[in-house]
Amino acid sequence: MAARTLGTRRFGTPARRRLRTGLLFVSPWIVGFLAFTLYPFLMTFFYSFTNYDIVSNAQWVGLGNYDHLIHDGLFWTALWNTGFYTVLEVPLSTVVAIALAMLLNMKVRGLAVYRTIFYLPTVVPIVASSILWLWLFNPSFGIINDLLTDVHVAGPGWMFSTLWAKPTFVLLGIWGSGAPMVVYLAALQGVPKEMYEVAQIEGANAWHRIRYVMLPMISPAILFNVILALVACLQYFTQAYIMTQGGPDNSTLFYSLYLYQQAFQDLHLGYASAMAWILFVIVLVITLLLFRSSSRWVYYAGED
Repeated sequence: MAARTLGTRRFGTPARRRLRTGLLFVSPWIVGFLAFTLYPFLMTFFYSFTNYDIVSNAQWVGLGNYDHLIHDGLFWTALWNTGFYTVLEVPLSTVVAIALAMLLNMKVRGLAVYRTIFYLPTVVPIVASSILWLWLFNPSFGIINDLLTDVHVAGPGWMFSTLWAKPTFVLLGIWGSGAPMVVYLAALQGVPKEMYEVAQIEGANAWHRIRYVMLPMISPAILFNVILALVACLQYFTQAYIMTQGGPDNSTLFYSLYLYQQAFQDLHLGYASAMAWILFVIVLVITLLLFRSSSRWVYYAGED
């Protein structure tokens, strides 16, 4: 009787009423998630095994799309371009963001102005920044090459050159390092000053204090930003679509751009769905590997 009474109190009418009210409030999100996220996610898996062009019914082809991808030269080109960009962009943007955060963590005059200047590129719309960089790095009349000419240096072709196109996009990514910089700055301000003082008393120089005090203390922020940067780089699309359309000579044909071309220009939606699932597996594997390895280099202050 006591157990029955307790159960009635715990799961009685008031509890059910609160549950119904809570579900009512979150129902718009649940409906949106089921209709616009989960359902398309599952359907892309089905379409990846079909030949589908929106107009006609999907035709089952099994592993045909995946087999075609293995023999598709442009698929491997797009994968290489994306991997090359990711390998350059993630480490360089991480180093630059940490360096800027360290500079902004110092006590200097006009610090708020400097923080605004370094963060400003992040709030500029991607389309606007891409057009701006097209103008700045134009090999014929761009400001960058004009400045290089003034110091008697021949400017490269930048995004119009197969050699310099991807490095130009890397520079664009580094220019927009304001968001991770803010995260690193917040992490740096959470590092106790006593740790630096103790390390200095023990004879640690500036590099040792950075290597053995600062970096371990902000390592959770590094893990967070690196994962976000990896996912963003592997899905790199907008800048390449606006600036180069994959050229010159497919040197900037990134994975997501090629996926977009297959899906919405050639209407090969089954083929594009297979590409999307391969990208999903790549991102999932890299993220899991990062989390598995994080126990070796990420330090959490609350853990022994």
